[in-house]
Amino acid sequence: MNDLYEPQVIKSILSRHGFTFSKRLGQNFLTDPTVCPKIAELGGAESGCGVIEIGPGIGVLTNELCRRAEKVVAIELDSRLIPILAETLSEHKNLKVINADVLDLDLNHLIEEEFRGMPVTVCANLPYYITSPIVMKLLQDRLPINAITTMVQREAADRLCAPLGTREAGAVTVAVNFYSKPEKLFGVGRHSFMPSPNVDSEVIRLNIRKDPEQVPDEEQFFRIVRGLFTLRRKTVLNALSGSVLPDKAEARKVLDAAKIPPDVRPEQLVMSDFVSLCKVYCDNAEKREASI
Repeated sequence: MNDLYEPQVIKSILSRHGFTFSKRLGQNFLTDPTVCPKIAELGGAESGCGVIEIGPGIGVLTNELCRRAEKVVAIELDSRLIPILAETLSEHKNLKVINADVLDLDLNHLIEEEFRGMPVTVCANLPYYITSPIVMKLLQDRLPINAITTMVQREAADRLCAPLGTREAGAVTVAVNFYSKPEKLFGVGRHSFMPSPNVDSEVIRLNIRKDPEQVPDEEQFFRIVRGLFTLRRKTVLNALSGSVLPDKAEARKVLDAAKIPPDVRPEQLVMSDFVSLCKVYCDNAEKREASI
């Protein structure tokens, strides 16, 4: 269907299926016809490529993806949308729709079963309330994908794509940069949706790193990062001793060995600083265990 952007067409389809919008699921459907083609093109949907789409809604982005990609697997949480998608996307034979919560799926297995050697990319229009958990699952599962292209709330885009070492950066920024190279693509105004949300959006792309940062223990790395940003307004000495290490004396030793000034704030640190902290911390932990 080519008229899925028309508000009256959308209302007619939804009414016929007895569908009402769910605030709990953060449902806002795109009505701007310029947005989805750009997401599909910039997201890497092309001949010979597989695409995982998260949150297809009524299928406006799915339609553009199916026109370009070899195969599309769309994952939709709301079972009420499944018969609607069967109607709006009936022309596409290269589409599979899965009614599931993406957070519960084994995506590595899905990729192996559905795409069989194709290059794969992810495209999504994520509900604002669950952006970070879904993005982090996609990254931490170490999927064999090229990129994640997604629309998020503009505030979330600022945080996810902030340069490390700046005030806008946070723990999620470090995590995103650990696994990928994030970039903003283009903005989408609030009036491009039905119903209109109270905020503007941004389309971003996370280009997956083929060689992620090397740390001795990823779990400890992210424990340190989370601990520091929990106390981000304190100096790194106070934040480290208040969250990860037992006292300031131990924290000062770790910072000295990592060559990090104790009076900077966590938001001023860059990736190499976090990596150095993790290496020193893990090295000291091994020494402590060996001496017991």
